[in-house]
Amino acid sequence: MQRKLLVAASIAAIAVAGCAQLGLGGGDKAASGGGGWETLFDGKSLDHFDKVGDANWRIENGLAVADKGQGFLLTKKSYKDFTIRAEFWAEADTNSGVFIRCNNRATIDSKTCYEFNIWDTRPGQEYSTGGIVDTAKVNPPPKAAGKWNTYEITAKGDQLISVLNGQKVAEARDGKHSQGPFGLQRFNGNDKTSPIPVKFRKVEIKPL
Repeated sequence: MQRKLLVAASIAAIAVAGCAQLGLGGGDKAASGGGGWETLFDGKSLDHFDKVGDANWRIENGLAVADKGQGFLLTKKSYKDFTIRAEFWAEADTNSGVFIRCNNRATIDSKTCYEFNIWDTRPGQEYSTGGIVDTAKVNPPPKAAGKWNTYEITAKGDQLISVLNGQKVAEARDGKHSQGPFGLQRFNGNDKTSPIPVKFRKVEIKPL
C-alpha cells in the first residue's frame, strides 16, 4: 500500500511540473497581464515601441512622458482586431492621441491611420478628445485635462469604438485600414512654443 501511495505521489508531482513547463499553472497569464491582455508599457521600459519623429519621449517616475517635439511611440508589432487600454494624463492644450492600424510607419497621421484624439481644445470640437478624427464625432465633447483617464479603443473588422473613462463617446464603421501598428502621439497644440506634456502610465492590448 505504501509503495502504491509513493507511486501516485510521484505521478502527481510529474503532472504538476509538466503543467508549469507548459504555462498551465497561471504563470504565462500573469506575465501577460491576465485575461488575454498583453502589457506593452508598465513603467519600466519602452522596448515594445520605436520612436518616430523628434518628440522627447522618456521614462520619468514610471511614466512615459513627452513635452517637446512632435512624434510617436509606435509599436514594433502590427495588430488587426483588438482592444487597447491606455491610461493617460493631459493638459487642456495637450495635443496627443492614439493612432491605430497605421499603414505607413514613416508617415503617421489621420489619413494613414485611425486617430483617436486627445486634445480638449481642438478648434474643431467635434473631433476633440474621444473623437475618431474624420471618422466619428463626439457630442458633447468629453474633457480629459488635469486628471488621469482611461482610453479603451476597440477595432474589430470595420467596427471602431471609442470609450473614455468607461463611457462610449464615439463609434463608427469604416474599412479603410484593416491592420497595422499603433502609436502614442505627442504634438504641438494651440500654443506651439510651450512645453506641454502628455503622460502614459499603462498601455495594454488584447487581441480579439
